[in-house]
Amino acid sequence: MNISPYRRRPWGLMNQLQNELNTIFDGVPGYESETGEVSDWAPAVDIREEQDRFILHADVPGVDPNDIEITMENGTLTIRGQRTEENKEERNGYRRVERVSGQFFRRFVLPDSADADKISAESRNGVLEVVIPKQEKVQPRRIQVKG
Repeated sequence: MNISPYRRRPWGLMNQLQNELNTIFDGVPGYESETGEVSDWAPAVDIREEQDRFILHADVPGVDPNDIEITMENGTLTIRGQRTEENKEERNGYRRVERVSGQFFRRFVLPDSADADKISAESRNGVLEVVIPKQEKVQPRRIQVKG
């Protein structure tokens, strides 16, 4: 009976596929962006739209909030940071390191309805939450015609 190496680690193949898809669609990990930035990994991100705001959640376990930088420029929100490598331990000749360390970045083009001046962010329990409020809608104004 032959045992495929993927049988012992079925999620390894899925993770490899996810990384390949990320490089195609996001320009990450391990590839340069059009601006020359290099990313070692990319955090998983969920984006939710509510009536008055967008909420972005990024998985950044082990990343110190002081090592995260968020910028907004020309309608593009950029999240970049770094996770430092932890000490590795060897026991009985076995060692397994699955968490990637190094630099990361993700970019998101925001809709015109986003209010760039009121964006806020908080990191809690390894999840970065970025709140992007929507601009208040301009109410139509009735103009009196004098006659």
